Amino acid sequence: MVQEQLAAKGITDPRVLAVMGEVPRHLFVDDAMQGRSYGDYPLPIAAGQTISQPFIVAYMTQALELQGHEKVLEIGTGSGYQAAILSRLCRKVYTVERVNTLLAGARKLFDTLHCFNIVAKMDDGTLGWPEFAPYDAIIVTAGGPEVPHPLIDQLADPGRLIIPVGDQDIQNLHLVTKEKGEIRIDRLASVRFVELIGEHGWGR
Repeated sequence: MVQEQLAAKGITDPRVLAVMGEVPRHLFVDDAMQGRSYGDYPLPIAAGQTISQPFIVAYMTQALELQGHEKVLEIGTGSGYQAAILSRLCRKVYTVERVNTLLAGARKLFDTLHCFNIVAKMDDGTLGWPEFAPYDAIIVTAGGPEVPHPLIDQLADPGRLIIPVGDQDIQNLHLVTKEKGEIRIDRLASVRFVELIGEHGWGR
């Protein structure tokens, strides 16, 4: 997976490549999907959600340019795979999920894998997690109509935020950079994510 799907497609950060090779992706999918868990495509998980394809996980993680000291906020815990990846690349991960069954399953996996630097809660992720802000990096693993303003407010300066923005069918990854009080938005790859639900998302 690492050589054929990540390195061959332009993932160059050696820390990201190493961690993607270490975290057992098959633990984060249903038993019936384990034979496909290392293929480069998304897979369905509970509650109508998905686990992103490995390349997208690596691509979004690499875009955050983590060095190891950061405090990171993840919106959309899902299976827990992205948070587990982040936990080995930064100091602390705060992750928010709106579906209780997904959060419960992810927490069990975090314990199994000794990811003790992850803190998780159930809430509206579009509101962020103000209690522990600011965050050096923020990653959103669901597609919304715009970048939620609470997340920009909770981003440190300097800081980086990556989020899929578009309609319910297709989005572009937006990389939001905050530096010296200025906000810059770069549009990266075209992607397709599940809907970002919440007050500053699709609202259901």
